[in-house]
Amino acid sequence: MIIKNARYIVSSPKVQQCPQSTEPEYAFIGRSNVGKSSLINMLTGHNGLAKTSSMPGKTININYFLISSVASENRDRAKEKKDDEWHIVDLPGYGYAKRSKQEQDKLVEMIHNYILHREQLVNLFVLIDSRHNPQQIDLEFIEWLGENGIPFSIVFTKADKQSHAKTLGNVHTFLKKLEEQWEELPPYFVTSSENRQGREELLDYIEEVNKSLRA
Repeated sequence: MIIKNARYIVSSPKVQQCPQSTEPEYAFIGRSNVGKSSLINMLTGHNGLAKTSSMPGKTININYFLISSVASENRDRAKEKKDDEWHIVDLPGYGYAKRSKQEQDKLVEMIHNYILHREQLVNLFVLIDSRHNPQQIDLEFIEWLGENGIPFSIVFTKADKQSHAKTLGNVHTFLKKLEEQWEELPPYFVTSSENRQGREELLDYIEEVNKSLRA
C-alpha cells in the first residue's frame, strides 16, 4: 500500500460526535504509553500527525485521521487510480492508574461505546508492549473483544528496545497464553516505530481488508 495523504480530522469526546462518514475505520488501542501515536506516525509517514508525549494517558478523545492510499500493485499508475479513503482512529489508552476512578470509568464507557456500536469500525489493532510478560489487563481486554465478536489484530510494539531473541520470546509467551482460551489466534504483527519494522505488513493487511470490503 502507498499512503498518498494523511491528515487530522477531529477529536471527538463522545461516540455520538464522531464523523458521519462511510469510510472504513481502523482503530488503535492499548495500555497507556504503549506507543500508539508513534506507530500511527510511522505507518502514515507523517512524524507530527499524531501527537506523541512522554506523559502516559495523554489521549482522552477519539482522534480521527483521514488516509488516502492506493494499492502497491498500482504504484506505477498511482496518479490514474482513484484513492482509497479510510480512517485511522486513535483511541484513549486503558490502565492509566493516575486518573481518578470517575475519569477512568468515563474513558472505559467511551471506548466500549465506540468499539461496540461504531458500524464503520472494521478492525481494532490492540497494541502490546513487546518488552513485557503478558499483562492481565491486556488479556482481559482481548477476552472481552472475543466475547463481543469484535474483529481485532494484535500489534507488538517497541521491538527495537531489546534483542530480537527477547522480543520473539515475549511474543511467543503472549501467544501461548492466548492459546489457553482461544482455538484460533488473531493476526499479529511485530513492529518498531524507530526502524519501521512491520510497517509494510500492517499496511498490506489493511489493504487486504479494504479489498474484501469492496468485493
